[in-house]
Amino acid sequence: MAQKKEPVHKFRLGRIKVAIWKNWTSKGVVWFNVEIVRSWLEGDEWQKSTRFGRDDLPIVAKAADMAYAWIWAQQQSVSSVDAEQAEQAEQSDEVDE
Repeated sequence: MAQKKEPVHKFRLGRIKVAIWKNWTSKGVVWFNVEIVRSWLEGDEWQKSTRFGRDDLPIVAKAADMAYAWIWAQQQSVSSVDAEQAEQAEQSDEVDE
């Protein structure tokens, strides 16, 4: 049985929950998907929906902005690591000459 994939990052703003999922292409390129849901208690059971009322929208907008910022930071850290590795490889090539 396949393991259940977990989000790489989760956070909550009141009753709005955000999950960020990391995915890879067959060529190893990374991309992220974001799931935003509203939850509420109905009787003894928690319900969730991807439909939002007027008063939810400012919170959803803030949650989307926070998700974007988190994804941006992840991609920047990967880019800086790639740049650092390229610089180190270039420096080692110069030493070998």
